[in-house]
Amino acid sequence: MAFEGLTERLQKAMEKLRRKPKVTEEDLRETMREIRMALLEADVNFKVVKDFVKTVRQKAAGAEVLKGLNPAQQIVKIVDEQLTELMGQEAVPLNKADHIPTVIMMVGLQGAGKTTTAGKLAKRLKEEQHARPLFIAADVYRPAAITQLQQVADSIDVPVFQKGTDENPVQIVKEGLAKAHEDKNDYVIIDTAGRLQIDETLMNELAQIKELAHPDEILLVVDAMTGQNAVNTAQGFDDKLDITGVVLTKLDGDTRGGAAMSIRAVTGKPIKFVGEGEKMSDLDVFHPDRMASRILGMGDMLTLIEKAQKNVDEEQAQEAMDKMRANEFDYNDFVAQLDQVTKMGPMENIMKMIPGMANNPALKNMHMDPKTFVHIKAIIQSMTPAEREDPDLMSPSRRRRLAAGSGRPIVEVNRMIKQFNQMRKMMKQITNGNFGAMQNMMGGAMPGGKMGQMAMNRMARKMKKDKMKRIKKLRRLRRKH
Repeated sequence: MAFEGLTERLQKAMEKLRRKPKVTEEDLRETMREIRMALLEADVNFKVVKDFVKTVRQKAAGAEVLKGLNPAQQIVKIVDEQLTELMGQEAVPLNKADHIPTVIMMVGLQGAGKTTTAGKLAKRLKEEQHARPLFIAADVYRPAAITQLQQVADSIDVPVFQKGTDENPVQIVKEGLAKAHEDKNDYVIIDTAGRLQIDETLMNELAQIKELAHPDEILLVVDAMTGQNAVNTAQGFDDKLDITGVVLTKLDGDTRGGAAMSIRAVTGKPIKFVGEGEKMSDLDVFHPDRMASRILGMGDMLTLIEKAQKNVDEEQAQEAMDKMRANEFDYNDFVAQLDQVTKMGPMENIMKMIPGMANNPALKNMHMDPKTFVHIKAIIQSMTPAEREDPDLMSPSRRRRLAAGSGRPIVEVNRMIKQFNQMRKMMKQITNGNFGAMQNMMGGAMPGGKMGQMAMNRMARKMKKDKMKRIKKLRRLRRKH
């Protein structure tokens, strides 16, 4: 996750405040200094940092905050609110035309991920709106650009309009739009050319395409790993084209994340999507409030729940939860859940969305190789049906047989069984709403403190509410039949 360094610095600053029974003006000044340094090191724009710290200090310096109950918690709340405001307050949806097709123009520098992002966006539109998008291949300069777009399009079953590399891009767009009208495509996504840097030739061509196509959306694709240059790029494209929104890519990479916090403040244009992975499904709506929570280490339960709803079979998940509650969860259920969880993305990213887990020492350097799941499944598949259904049968001799059968070291077999038993015990605590016991199992209170605990309680209430909805739905269906 892009903000790990910033999250760690901010959490340390806030933890110092939490340990103090009383927060003084000097404590506040010291905290503001640490927040300022943390933001600057994360490559946030200097002017943005200056304004941010000034606003937080003004709101936190009031006597009602410093002398009130839980002043540290109130300051965390103020920082959270200001981070959210800095990044845009709320998610901004795609612009949509009153008539078809809605035209989306993808712009950006070479290497930012325009073509891949165009594919991710088309896949999202197909799945969420049952849309029929059409790509127009308007990048005739970069070697293999059309081939790359065609490969992306084939992987998600979307047509491409292209005329090769000898045709003028503006003419290609003109004919492509005519084709979209003829075929009644409801979205057109124009994959335009990029450069290594902004130049007059590129901008003139993009301006001509804009004038011809009258796009409803001009999305600038920016590589978050370029740091402060991402903000400069956004400002340059916005000055020339008046972009409507930004897509930040490679937010899962080794980057300080300052671009996400600066672009909105500098350009006034919203970040609409973020890319955090290589798969075509790895494009998420940008929610400023959720990102602020993640930066402060308070997790992102709403995104986690949405990912689960999107990738996990609801009935199967409910059955597994009921088994956990009754302490009947076995290895067959474990394999089924592993298959579903892996669809949600890397395990370390999922864990960091849980409140208080972003900088948990146990997860600090956690990286789970995808092959780990393959090895776990190999061990479980080496079990007899009785062993899979009764986890308590795992005697030393059975474990040695599993190691031989799966080709994995005995140490790995023992570790997997130990982790399974710990997980089964922890999940039983979660499903019964006993988060205090879960924290003790993890070695103490979670870094997210009260706010993390509140988020976990919200999750429990949502789980209970969803369960009641399912029960009512089943009752209605039974009455009908």
